[in-house]
Amino acid sequence: MAPRIGVVVFPGSNCEHDVVSALDQAGARAELVWHGATDLSGFDGVVVPGGFAHGDYLRPGAIARFSPVMAAVGELARSGRPVLGICNGFQVLTEAGLLPGALQKNRGLRFICDTVEVEVVSSRSVLTRDVAPGTVLRLPINHFEGNYTCDDETLTRLVAEDRVVLRYVDNPNGSTGDIAGVCNEAGNVVGLMPHPERATEELLGSADGLPVLTSFVAASAASAAVTA
Repeated sequence: MAPRIGVVVFPGSNCEHDVVSALDQAGARAELVWHGATDLSGFDGVVVPGGFAHGDYLRPGAIARFSPVMAAVGELARSGRPVLGICNGFQVLTEAGLLPGALQKNRGLRFICDTVEVEVVSSRSVLTRDVAPGTVLRLPINHFEGNYTCDDETLTRLVAEDRVVLRYVDNPNGSTGDIAGVCNEAGNVVGLMPHPERATEELLGSADGLPVLTSFVAASAASAAVTA
């Protein structure tokens, strides 16, 4: 049976329907979940999509991390089930302490809307478990505060523990270590700035998002089998 994956919706989210469509295409049963939900126990995985959660007031993700659903996201993550944050969702996961580091304004203080190449660095995450390291993907980016930053100690740990998931081939925003995505210690929580859900059709420019989303769906299915 296809895994059931929740897609969180905050006031200001704007990528949730794209994510639902892409996950369905990758073999999941995706459903929208309002940010006031307090129980995600019926889901095999969850995605925090892009947009401008709560208007990104204060800073991106800073208010969203206090939404009731985030406690449930934390519980799901601690249970070992897959959690994915895309763009603004990545920012929310760092604000919630589910991923290390922070996202700050792009180098040059410019909003970037482009398609970039990213290299898969690690296959130990739920997003890349079925994608060979060294694979280069063409994925869209669309952000003003996508410059990943962390201190030297955190960067050293991320590299040593193989937790850098994706790196930009040509760094567009100044991210430390060219980082486009990272995972937690267990590899079941992943955040990335590029939008794989916008790259599922060659006719629209690239289908390179499908391999990573299919990997995430497969990890969610495996999680469902373990907890069944």
